Parts: sequence; C-alpha cells; structure tokens
Amino acid sequence: MNQYKKVAFYTLGCKLNFSETSTIARNFENQGFAKVEFNETPDIFVINTCSVTDNADKKCRQIVKKALQVNPNAFVTMIGCYAQLKPEEISSIPGVDLVLGANEKFNILDHIDELEKKEKATVKSNNIKETDFFIPSFSQGDRTRSFLKVQDGCDYFCTFCTIPLARGKSRNASIEETIREAKKIAGTDIKEVVLTGVNIGDFGQGGDENFAQLVKELDTIEGIDRFRISSIEPNLLSNEIIEFVAHSKRFVPHFHIPLQSGSDKLLVAMRRKYLRALYVERVSKIKELMPDACIGVDVIVGFPGETEEVFMETVNFINGLDISYLHVFTYSERANTTAKKMADSVPLNIRRERSRQLQILSEKKRRAFYETQLNTNQQVLFEAEEEMGLMYGFTENYVKVKTPFNAGLVNQIIPVKLDQIDRDGIVRVELMNALV
Repeated sequence: MNQYKKVAFYTLGCKLNFSETSTIARNFENQGFAKVEFNETPDIFVINTCSVTDNADKKCRQIVKKALQVNPNAFVTMIGCYAQLKPEEISSIPGVDLVLGANEKFNILDHIDELEKKEKATVKSNNIKETDFFIPSFSQGDRTRSFLKVQDGCDYFCTFCTIPLARGKSRNASIEETIREAKKIAGTDIKEVVLTGVNIGDFGQGGDENFAQLVKELDTIEGIDRFRISSIEPNLLSNEIIEFVAHSKRFVPHFHIPLQSGSDKLLVAMRRKYLRALYVERVSKIKELMPDACIGVDVIVGFPGETEEVFMETVNFINGLDISYLHVFTYSERANTTAKKMADSVPLNIRRERSRQLQILSEKKRRAFYETQLNTNQQVLFEAEEEMGLMYGFTENYVKVKTPFNAGLVNQIIPVKLDQIDRDGIVRVELMNALV
C-alpha cells in the first residue's frame, strides 16, 4: 500500500477507548501513515465506537456522514464496542467500508489492503468468547495526562450492561508488563496518568497478582508526578488500597466509585456485588484517612422497578453521603440484557425528570465540596486549552480551577491558593509565586 497516506481518528465513549485509539494511531504512524485531524482530508477514517448510550447508532451515522463530507472517497473503518455488538447494523451505515470486532481492531493494518470504497462493508468479527488476549495501551495526545489501560473486559454480568458482550472476559497483562508501559509514559513530558479499564479492581482476577500490588509498584515509578485511579467497584476497593493511597507518593486523593442505586432492592435486581452498607463503609474509610479526598459517584435513574419511593431512597442516601459529584446515567434498554425483560418499566419522561433532579443534587454536592477547599493551598496541573483568555487545571483532589491564560503554566504543577468560586462553579486561584 502506498505509504504516507493520511489517517484520522474519532473516539466515542470512555477513557479506555481513548487509550486504545491512541495505541492504534501509533501503529499506523509506525507503518508510515501520517496522523491528521478529522477535517484535514484524510484517506482513512478510523471511528472507535461506544455502545453505552442508547443513541450509538445515530451518533455513528452522524460521524460517518461528517467524514464523507470531508472526503467522499475516504476509506471508513468502524471499530470498538458497538462494532462488536452490532456488526451488521453498523455495516449497513452508508459509506462504511470495514467493520472490525474486538479480536480484530488491534490488527487493523492487516485488514486494510487497498483503499477503494466498497459497495458493501467488509465485516470481520468473531464471537466475543474467543477474545482472551490483552493488548496494553495508553493515550498520548494530551501533553498533560495519559490514560493507561491496565485491564479489559468484565466477568460481572450486571443486568443493565452489555460490556461483557462487547469486550469479553476480564483480563490484564502482568504487573511487570504494565510497569513497562507506564515507564514509556514516564519518558514523555506527561505529568499525570489515569489508570483505566472496564473493571480495574478485578486486576489479576483472584490469581497471584492483584490491583493493590499494581498500585504499589506504579507508585515507585520516577518521571510521573501523579497517578489517578479511575472508576473502581466498591467491593473491589479494599482497605489496603485506600490506606496505601492515603500515604502514597504519587497516587492522588480522588476516587470514582459506582453506586448505581441507593436502594438495596434495586442493587439486588441490578445484580451488583454489594449493598448500601458496604458503600457507606468505603466512603467513611476514605474520608477518615483523607478528609479532603474527592469522591465521584455513578448512579443510574429509571431502572425497572424504581418507584417514586425507591428513587427518593437513592436521593436521600446520596444526600447523606460525604461525596463530591455524580455522574448520572438515564437507564436505557439494551438488547441481550436481563433488565430489558424486567417488568415495571419507568416512563421516559419520568426517567428524564429524575435525571435532572440528580444533576441538581450533583451541582450542590460539588459546590459544597469546593467550598470546603476555599482558602487552602493546593498543587494544580494546568492544561493547554485556552478559552476566552482563561486556562484551566485540576488540583490533586480534582477541584477544577481557572486563571488568566499564560503559556508558561501549561503542563506545569503550580502551587496555588483557592480563592473564590465563580458563577460557573469553577474555582479562581491566586498563584503562590511569581514563576510566570
């Protein structure tokens, strides 16, 4: 194939997708392709799809249409969770030339032989049960932080979730191999690494290695200032991990712990592996050892059987928790899930209204947390993005801050004093020294 062809990438969905897209992009560059922006007339578009939202199909169609407006002759390849779950559906989108499932996406270059547009898309997709290998990945587009994939797949079959069907069983590389990947990031000017996966706390799957051991090894790596743990199941967030983070050199006091519901009845119906009492225990343990820790929470509204009374149980439970913000998901029926067959469906308009109520609660929680941090001194990692003369960054405990843009601050960790909360809910800061 003619080298020096141009390739562009578009990623939908989670941080894990971003880390995988980045790794696939580096494979293209190693083979002589030029990675370009979406609108720079690429010869190949690679679209990494997501299946979590209920409008995945619509979103994919929009992006393919946009790609063909940029270059009508471009070769369009679809990869990712939606491509694994519904390959035939995605192959019927006008303009798609190649659809690759979970097994094939990392070998994408083996499947792109010539770049002629096709009458009908080629589909290469195996049964997800055959996907049992792990490809390490990390993202490298953002100078400030990298998403390091430490685990893939999931052995939990929550009744609302299709991820085990899209990504296969839980698996990971060894600690030694994962450290090797992290050291590659340490060799760049990236300051912060976010550990990501589908169910990262399941690292090792009960074998000789576990997530706590991984965290301890990563903490020794020179050249990375901060490690951040992304979403981790409450039943897998052990006291050992919490205690280590509280005294570690590089792991920051920020946890994201899925709750999904504040009702034990719904937690059982969702097939979650914990009840409310365990969740309270985890939050209490974190706050006891790290009073200023930031705790994010995933919650689903509108799950079948969520009466007004059950919903209020969730609202009151979250209200009483010392947490910092919510990620609110409105329940949507997914094909091949147990929840889709459940009775007592919640009308869509009620789901949306409950979602709005929890968004308001999230803003209240975030503001209350930010207020506890005012007039404290913090270390902020500033990002490159400029918006109306301002730049943004995050403290170790995930308070979002802003200050007038200064190129000298980009990708630097700067001591600041948290000054005041603006109307947009972001904290203004006073720089602690005249570095800049």
